[in-house]
Amino acid sequence: MPVYRHRQQDIQHFMRQVFAMNEIEYRKLKFLCHQSGIDTRYSVIPDYSRESKDWKFYPQSENLEPFPSLEQRMAWFNKFAAPVSVDAMRDCFSGSFHDYNITHLITVSCTGMSAPGLDLQIMEMLDLPKNIYRTSINFMGCYAAIHAMKIADTICKTDKKAKVMIVCTELCTLHFQRDATADNITSSLLFGDGAAAMLVTADNDLHKGLRLDGFYSEIMPKGKRDMSWELSSSGFQMTLSGYIPELIAEDFEPLMERALQHSLLVKENISHWCIHPGGKRILEAIHKSLHFRNGELDTCYKILKEYGNMSSPTILFVLKEMLKPLLSSKKGTVFGAAFGPGLTMETFVASPDA
Repeated sequence: MPVYRHRQQDIQHFMRQVFAMNEIEYRKLKFLCHQSGIDTRYSVIPDYSRESKDWKFYPQSENLEPFPSLEQRMAWFNKFAAPVSVDAMRDCFSGSFHDYNITHLITVSCTGMSAPGLDLQIMEMLDLPKNIYRTSINFMGCYAAIHAMKIADTICKTDKKAKVMIVCTELCTLHFQRDATADNITSSLLFGDGAAAMLVTADNDLHKGLRLDGFYSEIMPKGKRDMSWELSSSGFQMTLSGYIPELIAEDFEPLMERALQHSLLVKENISHWCIHPGGKRILEAIHKSLHFRNGELDTCYKILKEYGNMSSPTILFVLKEMLKPLLSSKKGTVFGAAFGPGLTMETFVASPDA
């Protein structure tokens, strides 16, 4: 995680200042904060918990000019994304990084891009081999970690010596917007910064972990305009329609059934539900759609509460929480799902190595 941990109440206070809210607007904002299911979020920016005189990223001027440009936001991404990524990668290993002889590096982000980019920064910081296979997944949003897992799985099936490092790094809070639109308010209440790393290998003797058993993806064209992520001169702009939870509630159960059928499974085979906590209403929609009764999504709610929605790393935070009990019992099956622009739904199935 980045160094700055912000309480939702402090971010709420920051939003009131920047959006210049009156008392009625602020009461509505407080209600939304209370209903968000989020207590804390992390950021590379300290300003969200400070008074304006102590801001480092945003201008201290009364009219907030000059408001951070896309160039300034990308400069901060280039400064902070690589160190957070390397911390996540080191946390993935118990010993020296070089003992693992990483053959492939997949970097994932939708909140910052440049060339040369994050992959080369990581290579330099960790002194990785100059001939390492590397690729980047950009701008795929919250489901991108599963897409990276699919690529890593394909690599490992074709190269039995492959050791593929995936690192998902998102600095969502760099893209705060000052116009008090519904989309900007929703994004400001929801997104945080974070990074997660995963090692995928063809050889299960290296580490005891989960076996990737299958993937399935679908696009819901009727939700195409309800979730989007676009570049602008003032940063990246999020569209996040309030209709998304209804779309997911309507379509998630049949999607889940098709995904499980693809892996020759049924709902009763699943012991752990690793659902991307895109927001409280999305989790509630899935809970209702799948007729859950016994806290099946408690881990997802826990990650949302402590970190908010970090986009692509978030589902890996949920998976890590589930990993220890799964490996201890050596039984169970994980069904994972995440959602992003499109509206795209990506899923995976995994189980402990015997």
